Amino acid sequence: MTLLRTSAKRVAGIAHPDSLVEQLLEQMLFTTGRRASEAERKSWGRSLPVFARDLVDAGLGDVEMLIEYHLPLTSQRADVVLAGVHPNTGAPSYVVVELKQWSSAYRFEGSPELVEVPGMPGGPKLHPVAQVKGYCDYLADFARAIEDQPDALAGMAYLHNATDPSTVSDLRAFPTGVTGRLFTGADRADMLAFLQSRLSADSAGHAAGDTLMRSAVAPSQQLLKVAAAEVRDRPQFHLLGNQQLAVDLVLHNVEQARSADSKRVVVVTGGPGSGKSVIALSLVGELARRGRTVLHATGSRSFTQTLRKVAGHRAPRVQKMFKYFNQFMTAERNGLDVLVLDEAHRIRETSVDRYTKAELRTDRPQIDELVAAARVPVFLLDEHQIVRPGEMGSLEQIQQHAQSLGLDVQHVHLGEQFRCGGSEEYVLWVKQLLGLEEGGPVPWKGDPQFDVRVADSPQELEHLLSQQAERGYGARMTAGYCWPWSDAHKDGTLVPDVVIGDWSRPWNVKGDRRVGDAPPSALWATEDGGFDQVGCVYTAQGFEYDWNGVILGPDLVWRDGRFTTVRAANRDPDFKNTKKIGDVRFDKLVRNVYKILLTRGMVGTVIYSTDEQTRVALRALIKPR
Repeated sequence: MTLLRTSAKRVAGIAHPDSLVEQLLEQMLFTTGRRASEAERKSWGRSLPVFARDLVDAGLGDVEMLIEYHLPLTSQRADVVLAGVHPNTGAPSYVVVELKQWSSAYRFEGSPELVEVPGMPGGPKLHPVAQVKGYCDYLADFARAIEDQPDALAGMAYLHNATDPSTVSDLRAFPTGVTGRLFTGADRADMLAFLQSRLSADSAGHAAGDTLMRSAVAPSQQLLKVAAAEVRDRPQFHLLGNQQLAVDLVLHNVEQARSADSKRVVVVTGGPGSGKSVIALSLVGELARRGRTVLHATGSRSFTQTLRKVAGHRAPRVQKMFKYFNQFMTAERNGLDVLVLDEAHRIRETSVDRYTKAELRTDRPQIDELVAAARVPVFLLDEHQIVRPGEMGSLEQIQQHAQSLGLDVQHVHLGEQFRCGGSEEYVLWVKQLLGLEEGGPVPWKGDPQFDVRVADSPQELEHLLSQQAERGYGARMTAGYCWPWSDAHKDGTLVPDVVIGDWSRPWNVKGDRRVGDAPPSALWATEDGGFDQVGCVYTAQGFEYDWNGVILGPDLVWRDGRFTTVRAANRDPDFKNTKKIGDVRFDKLVRNVYKILLTRGMVGTVIYSTDEQTRVALRALIKPR
């Protein structure tokens, strides 16, 4: 939710900026459960009062400021959205504002989309006009209240500390428009005129702000629904903030590497639903349209087969663009312009398995094969999703290997995320609940963007999900690997292996063929018929569905105020070897498994535990709505 709704006049009239900062700090802690960073504090205390005084000077002191406006279905926030009425039409009018304290900035290696800010760590930044334009485009498609009002939205980036035009002249090369204007301290008069052309001085009240804040939200563009058009036709995804930065950075590095006959490594990290796969498909589509050689690869059989089916439905050649990590053992060095390595946390120590030919059996690290295969290898990963022994795709490991080859690594971290209704609060709560993040477990405070419920039986869990399915939502049930997994009967029926009291259901299909109404393993999360089976982490990882039912098995139980793992209750054959996987490693992997299972939902999650003490604890932590 938006942190603060107030008028420009009130912000400008605050004698001490610290008072405003304290209000925002308190509201952030209440709504997100996290504390503001030092950069956020400085921005609030320095930029907001300056901008508010500018609004007052423009005669717009009564315009409502929605400070840290929360973009729907994401955890991304715009610095300010001004809400008022249009001076010509009297209709609601909004200006999205990105405030930057930069006093100077330059194009990064000549790229108009990327910006280098002297003294600011973290590598190149996205051009602020591209950033604010992305916010406007997203709002136009997702906020139903303004989707039929093309003139309701405008956007601007304001560099109020840049008073010498020459220090930001490089930024002028980026194309601008109504939803993306650039103003500096030297352009203050032009900025005030722009605001006056978009907002009336008679904008007092909350009507326009209420309209936006209460707007119905359009359905999110789920990855697989638009994957085919993305790869074969034109861009379909809305890229926000660091998502756009990651795409622009890779496209820039491709041209630099080609012209200099060099090699560059890019790593993109982010949590569940942060847009890693959206970035991956955007890159595959855009690079293919530009005539660059590009392939997509993962270590996930389910994800790769699903992308082949969806993106290559009518174009078999497109299917060939989706590979596995272990298919680059004999790849030509730098034979590709780009190799997009999605779900890179699933990189393994070597590509050798029982099917590998004898002449290819070496101890060459898989990461070395992948880095060698392209001028620009791009790794997209979430370190909290390492769930199998032998998986080793971490940021540190990639950086170490690149440095051993004399290669620099450019890293982009995706703070925003789109799964779980964009509820960053829920993702943090899950990590704290499972002991993967400090500060927990803590009670679930609730979030209007995401619904969390507890079921007292598997029957109740299934019933709650069925109700949502009847309302048109997608739904799936998953569980920890705590039950045997049988082959299908000879008559083609599945064995109901997941037995809890008098309730039982089969696991998802083992193989690549449909069994009765049940879809093949790789398509369990996406095809009709998957609701009647229980999925595991290997078929759920990388996918999303509206409603998510999770069965906590006896391998994760609540004891003495926290979760503890029980090795004897786990049936995953990959975890059986105690010599290769010690108890500490097992504990971490199981917690990562449940973290993945608990973060698949877009709208809500229903949790059930087979353990009574755990159910009591969950009820205490998650109060009914």
